[in-house]
Amino acid sequence: MSSNYTFRTEPWMTECQDPTHALVRKLETRDRLTAEEREALKALMEPVKVVHAGQMLVHPGDRPTSSTLLIGGFCARFNLLNDGSRSFTQISVAGDFIDLHSLLMAQMDHGIVALTGCSISKSPHDRLRAITNQHPHLARMLWLDTAIDAAIHRQWLHRMGTQDAVGRLAHLICETEARLAAVGLAGPDGFDFPLTQIDLADCLGMSAVHVNRTLMTLRRARLVEWHGGRVRIVDHRQLFALAEFDPVYLRLERSPV
Repeated sequence: MSSNYTFRTEPWMTECQDPTHALVRKLETRDRLTAEEREALKALMEPVKVVHAGQMLVHPGDRPTSSTLLIGGFCARFNLLNDGSRSFTQISVAGDFIDLHSLLMAQMDHGIVALTGCSISKSPHDRLRAITNQHPHLARMLWLDTAIDAAIHRQWLHRMGTQDAVGRLAHLICETEARLAAVGLAGPDGFDFPLTQIDLADCLGMSAVHVNRTLMTLRRARLVEWHGGRVRIVDHRQLFALAEFDPVYLRLERSPV
């Protein structure tokens, strides 16, 4: 299993910083942005807002007129059944547009909920449409981001149907570390991942009790440390092998777009 991302640590994003910092950093792992393109991204964004854990950012059936950039924290896409049971289909991290696809999809077929306190900034769709006309390379970069979004969904779907519980949790840890490393929020000392075991259960298709047992298995094998919402991978080679993790689908290498 290859690891073609590098660790770069940075302080947690706050409202006083450039709201596009993590987004630009992520995009520039894939291709260079010009100064003009970086300024165009800044011009997209409205003032930063802070939302609380549990707050709904998008409801199923909504028709958004803007797309939301996650600056800090974690949120999740979810689907509901008629009995109220839910499943998470993806976790979003800093630097992600959590609903960029709403620019083209008139009505949302899923919801998005904040799993932790989050900093967000909205970009009106009319501004996004303008940027696709004025900056074709940047438009392709954002298109690539939605393509990677879909690739993450495919990975989750595939692993839900084929991997055992230990493999699924191992893969989620590996994927989260790689995505956070791309925006400077993971390093050799680990990364913050303050999800509850109920949240993890909704990600992995398990009960919270099963999540706890599965996490204990990884701890006993001395593959990960997980304390107080802080995670550190102790043995990358072994955990990558257990997870069958190859970050190629995250496109964390620079090449022309």
